[in-house]
Amino acid sequence: MLNELSIKNFAIIDELHVSFGEGLNVISGETGAGKSIIIGAVSLLLGDRATTDMIRTQADTATVEAVFDVSSNKPLRNKVTDMGFPDSEELIIRRVISHSGKNRAFINGQAATLMNLSAVSERLINICGQHEHQVILDAENHIDILDEFGGCLADRDAYKTIYDQYQLLKAQIERLQDLSKRREEKTDLYKFQLKEISDINPQPAEDTTLMDEKKVLVNAQKLTDYANHSYDLLYGDKDCVIVKLKDAQNQIKEIKKIDAGLKIDDADIEGSIVTIQEIVLTLRDYGKNLFFDSDRLTAIDERLDVLNRLKRKHGGSLETVLLRRQEIEETLKTVSSSEEELEHLNKEKGKVRENMLEGALVLSRKRKQTAQILQEAVDKEIHALNMPHASFRVNMKQHADDACESFGPKGIDDVEFYFSANKGEDAKPLNKVASGGELSRIILALKNVLSRTGSVSSIVFDEVDNGIGGAVAEIVGRKLKAVSTNHQVICITHLPQIACFGDKHMFVAKKVVKGRTITSVNELDNEEKIEEISRMLGGVHVTQKTREHAREMLASARSDK
Repeated sequence: MLNELSIKNFAIIDELHVSFGEGLNVISGETGAGKSIIIGAVSLLLGDRATTDMIRTQADTATVEAVFDVSSNKPLRNKVTDMGFPDSEELIIRRVISHSGKNRAFINGQAATLMNLSAVSERLINICGQHEHQVILDAENHIDILDEFGGCLADRDAYKTIYDQYQLLKAQIERLQDLSKRREEKTDLYKFQLKEISDINPQPAEDTTLMDEKKVLVNAQKLTDYANHSYDLLYGDKDCVIVKLKDAQNQIKEIKKIDAGLKIDDADIEGSIVTIQEIVLTLRDYGKNLFFDSDRLTAIDERLDVLNRLKRKHGGSLETVLLRRQEIEETLKTVSSSEEELEHLNKEKGKVRENMLEGALVLSRKRKQTAQILQEAVDKEIHALNMPHASFRVNMKQHADDACESFGPKGIDDVEFYFSANKGEDAKPLNKVASGGELSRIILALKNVLSRTGSVSSIVFDEVDNGIGGAVAEIVGRKLKAVSTNHQVICITHLPQIACFGDKHMFVAKKVVKGRTITSVNELDNEEKIEEISRMLGGVHVTQKTREHAREMLASARSDK
């Protein structure tokens, strides 16, 4: 319930503080005094967009703050704490609009986003004004109204979960099918490339190994000469290294016979001789094995030519050729595995489709039952609103198909409200036949019916008296009073037939002070109510007879309470 509303530097409002109570709160005043501005301020607290045009002239910022009693609204309090805001029996929402563009919002003193405000307002307050007319006239909203009235939202959420799962599977299947199609188009090329590489069967660094072998073959004679000459120097000649080394070994032995102080180990010299002998044997064998093989050289050249062709096709090196072969093999495996995955996903999609169809049909049956109840309830309400021959209908059409492709996130039903104002006339879409006054009464009838199951604690009616008057206005007043037994109702009205039913009556006035327009709101006592009802009845010139009429209207309204 909205307890208090504070407004500062908003539009033509300088500074304003309004206290609301339970039941029906009536706001009246002359045209242009600022009644609808108050509703606009409340809309800001519910997440509406703010503009700098809303800031009062010569002010830097505009501030709107409201205090709501949520002590008995456990679901809303849970939602507030789930969003990370402090829990309290009072919910304080504040909006600050600045010329700098740094607009701010707060919930219980903590910074909030517009999304936070919108989420909170779903269970907090509902404004029924010109926007509500547009909502009712838009057929896309009718299914939501029906589902809320029938308590179908939980079933719809359950269906939506399955529907989202089905859509996800569809998207995955379509992606895989597209991927498979594109891969299949290249499969033949991949298979050709793989066969070509596999037939040649290149080995890691094979080209480097072959180039080294080719270099040896081309230089076989030169290498033989080098090996033979080295062999002779070390071992073959009369004064070779081995001969000289052994001579030196003998000389060192003679020295040591005379002078034992020479620190040269015989084993070191012997080790050097053994090492050179091993080198000599290696050179001998190397030289014997060297020979020019023209056939082998031709084979190497042919193999290198084949490898070079592969390298040119696949990245310029044998490493990239081998990587390409691995990539192609993995791609061809993926094509095969994607077919298996597609089969699995299609089976899962079939199961989900069955569950989705079952959920949609359950939801549809519940809607049909709800539609009948809603029709009867709204018909009863609009008949009581001086439209005895009017009829309200909920038109439902299923758009299901075997493939479930026409299913939507809200099920398989198209829902639209139909209306006929006169007996004998066929009901037609609401947005094509209802006049302004009829629409206001239909909205009030719907609100009265929905209020018995609705979750919001406060309802604001702005321009609910549009296009009505006289006896109909009195009926509307009684209906607003009836709605206020379940919800706090705040109603802006120009009609005395409605205003007289208010539990609390506030008067909005404006005056010019020091060249600036200032709006004020005052709660009326009994005598002031009589004067305001008289003004609403008689206009500028209020007579005693008008006052007596006002007293009678207030007394009659009180007797109905």
